[in-house]
Amino acid sequence: MSEKDSASSPLIKFTVVLHVAALACVILKPGLWVWALSVAVLNHLFLTALGLWPRSTWLGPNWTRLPPAARARNEIAITIDDGPDPDVTPQVLDVLDQYQVKATFFCIGQTAQSHPGLCREIARRGHDIENHSQHHRHHFSLMGPRGMSREVEAAQTSLMALSGRRPLFFRAPAGLRNPFLQPVLARLDLRLASWTARGFDTRDRDEARVKNRLLDRVEAGAILLLHDGHAARTATGIPVILAVLPDLLDAIHKTGLTPVTLRAAAS
Repeated sequence: MSEKDSASSPLIKFTVVLHVAALACVILKPGLWVWALSVAVLNHLFLTALGLWPRSTWLGPNWTRLPPAARARNEIAITIDDGPDPDVTPQVLDVLDQYQVKATFFCIGQTAQSHPGLCREIARRGHDIENHSQHHRHHFSLMGPRGMSREVEAAQTSLMALSGRRPLFFRAPAGLRNPFLQPVLARLDLRLASWTARGFDTRDRDEARVKNRLLDRVEAGAILLLHDGHAARTATGIPVILAVLPDLLDAIHKTGLTPVTLRAAAS
């Protein structure tokens, strides 16, 4: 079974069995209800903790690195979240053009609809546009299956209409999720992608710290995360991604790695 065909992880299946067993225990021996409830509560707390760990694979398949074949080809991926931004994204595109690098843009559906021309320009320049939800809700990880389905499906529709290609990957807002997400992604034929390293460039204004977090993981198979939307600004007012990206691309070039999109790495 492939990653995208797997609707639920063994942990989720175990959780279902655990709940059925706890219910049966209460029915057969009502006096054990406290123990059964305690087991169920602990299980839910454990699942919640896993959802707060963006790089976890316990809740289902999750790209934290590129596939082995891509690693063998010395490939690395630059991924850029939360856009498109009318000020930052055009400058990011120019830097990528200068280095002849293709990147993966995880766009917010509603934001892309507000800047349709910019979204089309990302695609026209040969970059891939992937699904980062329709509204980037801060409470996305607290949503039930219907809410998650609405967010992911709406973004699929929005981004496909604007870019002309169906997104193949999904990245949860802030990387946070819950057990309801994987069945939604499986139904929509989407792969979940997180990252190998992120710069925290929406919060950290120090470009040196952001750059070092990423440079430490410049290696074959790495998925690196930056932001064109919600970008923090340096002390001189420059979006952090623009202060960091040229040095990062120089380092990748010197290491002999080839930047590719996630879609290209999967092929």
